[in-house]
Amino acid sequence: QVQLVESGGGLVQPGGSLRLSCVASGSINSRDTMGWYRQAPGKQRELVARFTDGGTTDYADSVKGRFTISRDNAKNAVYLQMNSLKPDDTAVYYCNVHRVLLLFDYDYWGQGTQVTVSS
Repeated sequence: QVQLVESGGGLVQPGGSLRLSCVASGSINSRDTMGWYRQAPGKQRELVARFTDGGTTDYADSVKGRFTISRDNAKNAVYLQMNSLKPDDTAVYYCNVHRVLLLFDYDYWGQGTQVTVSS
């Protein structure tokens, strides 16, 4: 099992910044990939940013140039630096660990952290 704990959400004014953190514990495999998703009220959960199994990064078009994902492998941690925040970024942000094992996909999720962008 994998446990994920997020932190760093909160209320910020438009144009402001926040940094989200996620630490994973449990049975982490070296080939697991980590990323961030978000879910706004009444909408489906969507990808924000993630590391691929090739070590590159994927970003949603809506956050490119504003958000940066980073990681610390020694700590099993992933971070999301969010700059130039907009009201449309308001959502619950979830940390994700994705695992492929014997051709099956597994996803582990944190409890989520609320990000509210409002004046």
